[in-house]
Amino acid sequence: MSKTIIIAEAGVNHNGSIEVAKKLIDVATQSGADFVKFQTFKAETLVTQSAEKAEYQKRLTGADETQFEMIKNLELDRAAHEELIDYCKTKAIKFLSTAFDHDSIELLAKLDIPLYKIPSGEITNLPYLRHIGGMDMPIIMSTGMSTLDEVRDALNILLEAGAKKDKITILHCNTEYPTPMEDVNLKAMITIRDELGVNIGYSDHTLGIEIPVAAVAMGAKVIEKHFTLDRTMPGPDHAASLEPEELKAMVAAIRNIEKAMGDGVKKTSKSEDKNIHIVRKSIVAKKSIKKGELFSEENLTIKRPGTGISPMEWDNLINKKSKKDFDIDVLIKV
Repeated sequence: MSKTIIIAEAGVNHNGSIEVAKKLIDVATQSGADFVKFQTFKAETLVTQSAEKAEYQKRLTGADETQFEMIKNLELDRAAHEELIDYCKTKAIKFLSTAFDHDSIELLAKLDIPLYKIPSGEITNLPYLRHIGGMDMPIIMSTGMSTLDEVRDALNILLEAGAKKDKITILHCNTEYPTPMEDVNLKAMITIRDELGVNIGYSDHTLGIEIPVAAVAMGAKVIEKHFTLDRTMPGPDHAASLEPEELKAMVAAIRNIEKAMGDGVKKTSKSEDKNIHIVRKSIVAKKSIKKGELFSEENLTIKRPGTGISPMEWDNLINKKSKKDFDIDVLIKV
């Protein structure tokens, strides 16, 4: 990966509407993101009828509705997937979706997606991990709510199932919407890289854009970030998502950070070369100096510009005889 892959996570922020989903694709395209990602699931195979919502889901969508009922209203069927994939092609942005069950894995395979995304909730789902690992495809795996040992176990399951390590990217993540800044623990992303020897990235649920930008500066190869048309829309994920202009700002900031990281070699740049002689200094006459007079701290000083003898030669010049007369403020030449 020569540049950071930016995944604009539409998720379920379409609220079950194809038209809203298409507007989200438009926003992702305009932002400059590489992928727009949705979620593929069947409520019947994802949750039990009586499963409770997470606290943030209760707060944003009400406590009376079950998780099953909420999720059922957010399903996208195969026809919807095909329509959105076709729409992405017209917009020149790549379509992704996260599969949450075995049937959804197979559906995405039939739709010829370019990679599989494993959500945080499936990191301890051994049969699911084996299924994904056996697909012989690039994999991105989020690691919210997990320990390093759990991440290592999940990685080993993927590898044993046939996945290639160099095609796996593990995303550090915190699964709270929004994530408090003190819980981000961005250094854990580096720990994952160093301990497991994998490509790393970051899936962000904080408010704002500074954390994913910082993650890129720290070496993230993939950034995933939820976005919405409007944070005030009803639904579980809108409140912790970026609005269109924020998504655009995040992508622009990441691309600038990529340019700014450079190659790590400390050297002068082309843009600053022209300033060297202006900003650096030279050894100049502090007062009038006669031919044959010894150079000393009393008759020499250091001033701009840097077109003469470098001050780094100061010790070599002191106590040498001047070969000519110098007026005050004239650059010394030998």
